[in-house]
Amino acid sequence: MRIGELARRTGASARALRYYEECGLLTPGRASSGYREYDDRAVVTVRRVRVLLAAGLSTSVIAEILPCVVDDTVVLAGRCPELLDGLARERARITADVEARLAARDILDSLVGRPLDTATA
Repeated sequence: MRIGELARRTGASARALRYYEECGLLTPGRASSGYREYDDRAVVTVRRVRVLLAAGLSTSVIAEILPCVVDDTVVLAGRCPELLDGLARERARITADVEARLAARDILDSLVGRPLDTATA
């Protein structure tokens, strides 16, 4: 399939797909015309990449994870245990970022005179 079809099937833009290729996350073949050609496995790969990006991981981390995925999910399932410490660090980084953003929101709330409402926080 060509890039437009892969974009349609995955919801990723053609520009994003070219970026994934540039990062080494996706490897299309080339037709004699020079057009990118993707097989059905590319659909699964793009979906995995999008899930991992949504989890806050960088493309360089995702490039390390993709070879360790053993089925149609993104669960590592015991493969590549050397990645687990790095993923724990990524989780801690994301948690710290969330906490910092919540603190910033609390400061903004106090600046506008809005009382802290922990029920909707």
